[in-house]
Amino acid sequence: MFLAALLPALILGKFEERPLAEYGLPVRGIFGLHFWEGMIWGIVSVSVLMAVLHGASAFDYGKVVLHGYYLVKWGVFWGVFFLFVGLFEEFTFRGYTLATLTEGVGFWPAALFLSFLFGAIHMGNPGEAWVGGLAAALIGLWLALTVRRTGTLWLAIGFHLAFDWGETFLYSVPDSGTLMPGHLLSSHFHGPRWLTGGSVGPEGSVLIFGLIALLFVAFDRVHRQAKYPPAVRSATLTPHSGD
Repeated sequence: MFLAALLPALILGKFEERPLAEYGLPVRGIFGLHFWEGMIWGIVSVSVLMAVLHGASAFDYGKVVLHGYYLVKWGVFWGVFFLFVGLFEEFTFRGYTLATLTEGVGFWPAALFLSFLFGAIHMGNPGEAWVGGLAAALIGLWLALTVRRTGTLWLAIGFHLAFDWGETFLYSVPDSGTLMPGHLLSSHFHGPRWLTGGSVGPEGSVLIFGLIALLFVAFDRVHRQAKYPPAVRSATLTPHSGD
């Protein structure tokens, strides 16, 4: 799926004389500082959410049920799996399409449209609900902010990987309405659906909106300068003085 999104962009970029860096994927950024920063944002975010749910008596961590070979097998498997999920979804919604639409309508209108399209597509997941779809859209908008402020997709990809890995493997809960195999813990929810997220998982909890608000505020404080779209193209766009 990632290759299906990447290859047409490479072909079109060849005709348009645009490198991957202008679509948010600079080669020099592969597994660089922005990627690892995104991993930190992701694992801290999901850990804070699960800790608050535990403190509200809505989530129990349970005990470790994977050991030895199976712990390594599933941990690595989900890490690689969600790396490619992150590459596919981020490049599809915040890569080539965002760069192209930005030239036509500006960055934030393009980001808003693609983020809510991102949320709408999540509604097709089994077990998903409108709260989870809205949360996915708002997280998508925050991920667009990371592209705006860093100039690359690598932080968003790292966040996507870590957050999904944290839900599916580390805390062993549903991820956007999908419950996967290979759980590290025997964790479980208890309490009202509006608090736990029910079949959606923690992304369906009302607490996710507080977390997203904190992410916007915190990221705005850490990364204050807009670096996207790239300067080589931004001269042809409506000038931006910031956000």
